[in-house]
Amino acid sequence: MHAWPEVLDLLRAHVLLSVPAIVISVLVAVPVGLFAARYPRVGNAVVQVTSLAYTIPALPMLVIVPFIVAVPLRSQINVIIALCVYGIALIVRTATDAFRSVPEEVRTAAVAQGMSPSQIAWKVDMPLAIPVLISGLRVLCVSTVGLVTIGALIGVSSLGSLFTDGFQRNITAEVVVGIVTVVLLAVLFDVACLVLQRICTPWTRPGKAR
Repeated sequence: MHAWPEVLDLLRAHVLLSVPAIVISVLVAVPVGLFAARYPRVGNAVVQVTSLAYTIPALPMLVIVPFIVAVPLRSQINVIIALCVYGIALIVRTATDAFRSVPEEVRTAAVAQGMSPSQIAWKVDMPLAIPVLISGLRVLCVSTVGLVTIGALIGVSSLGSLFTDGFQRNITAEVVVGIVTVVLLAVLFDVACLVLQRICTPWTRPGKAR
């Protein structure tokens, strides 16, 4: 059984794999989703192509990535890139749906007021799309926290190491600790997303819609 300091080290490693993948996925996928929403003919193809990546099982993805981008198989970079592929595939579709949900009359009114495309994106599209985007972000966070554990199968340390070590040594308590810690971490990320939504959408709070 791992000592608690080792569990905390694995937790830290898990977070350091999850956070960069989530941030990169959002930074890449949201602009792509905005493009796909504005240009449906091309956008639909983009959404379909990115969605295909999500159908690839996690372990084969970790083996495929090093051959494409020339990174070591047993490296954190390999895991982060694989997580980004899944994250982008997930958020592109969500972002596209979010921006398409913005009423066209609102965008038309913004154009009539002389707003530029970039101003419309930041001041109209983004605020109205935030609730749907945050919903996608919540799914992304939970999915990423879970997928990070697969990295332990190729020797990349994370909370998944508690699973592999526990199964190999037949230590049930170690596996249980790993499961509970991963679940709690996923819940923590989900709560952080809800807090972010409250911060970004103050007009949705009671008494703030005046």
